[in-house]
Amino acid sequence: MLMDIFSSFDDQNFTFLSSFPLIWMIGSTPLMFLQNQFWIKPSRFIILLLKPKFFIMGQIARTTGKNLSGFSNIISSIFITLIFINLLGLFPYVFSLSSHLTFALSFGFPLWLSLIISGIFFNFSSVIAHLLPSGAPMFLNPFLVLVETVSISVRPITLSIRLVANMSAGHIILGLIGAYLSAGMFTYSVLIIILLILVEIFYFMFEIGVSMIQAYIFSLLIILYSEDHPL
Repeated sequence: MLMDIFSSFDDQNFTFLSSFPLIWMIGSTPLMFLQNQFWIKPSRFIILLLKPKFFIMGQIARTTGKNLSGFSNIISSIFITLIFINLLGLFPYVFSLSSHLTFALSFGFPLWLSLIISGIFFNFSSVIAHLLPSGAPMFLNPFLVLVETVSISVRPITLSIRLVANMSAGHIILGLIGAYLSAGMFTYSVLIIILLILVEIFYFMFEIGVSMIQAYIFSLLIILYSEDHPL
């Protein structure tokens, strides 16, 4: 059982829904429904699941990523998976994968690195040219190259930390409110208990929105990173 508000971040808390394979299986289940449209007639449920896919593909169509083979399928799959895993982390006794840096890095670092390597093999000179803005003063060129290199290098770290920090903060606040509510159920006044219940409900609804928004931001930033890929 959960002993404190940080127990949900412990993968060894011995709860049934905390196992990695189960969470990955549940979180990846929508991908099967997204890809079966080629051999199964879409039902209302499938059409509902396809809405986020078409939404994120519309974002990709505005960038250079639309020219990369398979890029739209990868990003839409990650978008759907992140939404489900973020929402699963809000359930009691469920191990929150998206609150851990290793989970976010396992998505952010390979995608960032694949875009860099693909750009280098496709057009090395164009990738190097991105390190120096056009029209920059000559004496600033070495510093601009260094700043741009550092900026590109820290992208996977900032991408992952953004997701982890937002999801972790929400879970901790939910745990604190729930701890105060359970501890004061028999000591606080009825008015305070009702107030805490309302705060918990509204913040839980807020966290549902945050879970979907963070999945969108994570996917959108990767899409924007594809703008640096040479045409």
